[in-house]
Amino acid sequence: MTTFDEREKSFEAKYKHDEELQFKVFARRNKLVGMWAAAKMGLTGAAADAYAKEVVAADFDKPGDDDVLEKLRGDFKKRGVSILDAEIRKELERQLPIAKSQIMQQG
Repeated sequence: MTTFDEREKSFEAKYKHDEELQFKVFARRNKLVGMWAAAKMGLTGAAADAYAKEVVAADFDKPGDDDVLEKLRGDFKKRGVSILDAEIRKELERQLPIAKSQIMQQG
């Protein structure tokens, strides 16, 4: 195996690792936002955990945050909770570094 081949494999492994890490961070962020939203809607305990999992699953619909935003917006509306999109986006941003820190601590 040449040095070039070894470098290529190394870059591919790093890329794969980085993508997996990013996936875990965004999934954790969505769970944290789901818990935040659950509290806003008066959900607690198992119901809040189940709702947070729904928010994580919603992120698989489309690339980006629009699918999560749509789910949260719709659920808030169904529950009669008045909240602006800007507040939801702010919470998504606020939870991102927290999620990253939690994932990095896991190793």
